[in-house]
Amino acid sequence: MNLDSVNFDAQGLVPVIVQDARSGQVLTLAYANRQALENTLQTRQSTFWSRSRGELWVKGLTSGNIQEVVEVTLDCDQDAVLYKVIPHGPACHTGAESCFHYSVSPPSGHPPLGEVLEKVYRTILERLETLPEGSYVAKMHQAGLDRVLKKIGEEAGEVIIAAKNANREELAWEASDLLFHLLFTLAEQGLTPADLARTLWSRHKPRP
Repeated sequence: MNLDSVNFDAQGLVPVIVQDARSGQVLTLAYANRQALENTLQTRQSTFWSRSRGELWVKGLTSGNIQEVVEVTLDCDQDAVLYKVIPHGPACHTGAESCFHYSVSPPSGHPPLGEVLEKVYRTILERLETLPEGSYVAKMHQAGLDRVLKKIGEEAGEVIIAAKNANREELAWEASDLLFHLLFTLAEQGLTPADLARTLWSRHKPRP
């Protein structure tokens, strides 16, 4: 990234949007000066300029909720920056996952698939760590991996039947069950949706 291309404002700042690279969720809007961008590119940790304190601010330096930067891009006018990050903890000082958690209008639909899958995966991990009583994940985990793998076979069969019957509603339901148990298996084996994304992307061959 050529920092000479960045159109900083009169105060030498540029707005920075922080986005979860795995789910696509927008986490934060902050500001950066040239030094903050340089530090971000060098350390691969989200760095900003605190307008209130008048100093550099490395996300998570005190809280431990660091953001691992995987990509930095400029918008078409080169006056706004996007950090794509892997967050290690909540983005908001309130403890919320995202700083954007005050709803102004009711949601008109559901979040993108990537965001939903990431949230489901994190819930599965939390259940595996805490094994709460009555949890389906805890019950299946205690039954052993073979039980989870058997469910994948069962759900795959249900997907085939729903598709053969051209039942769109049933297909969506069964495919969701299959995805859930695939995520469950990934968690049991120490893999993440990001591992799938990396593998799929390595196979992706854009048209010339």
